[in-house]
Amino acid sequence: MLQPVVNETIAESSYRRIRADIIFGRLAPAQKLKLESLKESYETSISTLREVLNRLSSEGLVVAEGQKGFEVSPVSVSDLKETAAMRLLLESHALEQSLARGDVEWEAPLVAAHYKLARMEQVMSSGDTSRAEDWKRYDWEFHQALISACGSKLLMQTHSVIFDKYLRYQMVALSYRGDVAAEEHQQLLDAALRRDAETAKRVLAFHIQGGVEHALARGTLK
Repeated sequence: MLQPVVNETIAESSYRRIRADIIFGRLAPAQKLKLESLKESYETSISTLREVLNRLSSEGLVVAEGQKGFEVSPVSVSDLKETAAMRLLLESHALEQSLARGDVEWEAPLVAAHYKLARMEQVMSSGDTSRAEDWKRYDWEFHQALISACGSKLLMQTHSVIFDKYLRYQMVALSYRGDVAAEEHQQLLDAALRRDAETAKRVLAFHIQGGVEHALARGTLK
């Protein structure tokens, strides 16, 4: 989940914007990415767009079709399951390491991240989906905060890429599970603050699997 940065290049800005539009579904799965149209929408050059789309292709968010151009990566049940399994593998390991290393400086932003997420979950539970992007942004921030003390930048970066692919499926299905997910987030926070890694990993497994099952139950994936 990319945030704007000060003095970023045009290429970085375009990359961030297109990536976010794919993840949040504004560019739909399997949509053709015509360079001339993108040039106008993102106010950048064709050469920059090719660079950005090839970069997104390496992340699995765009498909490069040789001479035919580019399209947004399609979605499928098998890919969702594979993405979820990879997320669980990475996040479980990072979570265990983070709980072992985390101190009070780690706890404070973690509690703050959960507070923001819990407030947004209340909005979603009311039936208001107009802030779905904020909901998923706070969800990302909370899970990143959980593993932020793991001690490995590479692990954090790899997990972030996989988490964003998983998040795209949730946005495609607009898969909000209500109080169940909110309770699991509270359990994750409580276990983390107790440094109870085994409970945290068990709750995380239920949390991710529950998200997959809920997305599939909506019937929007084939």
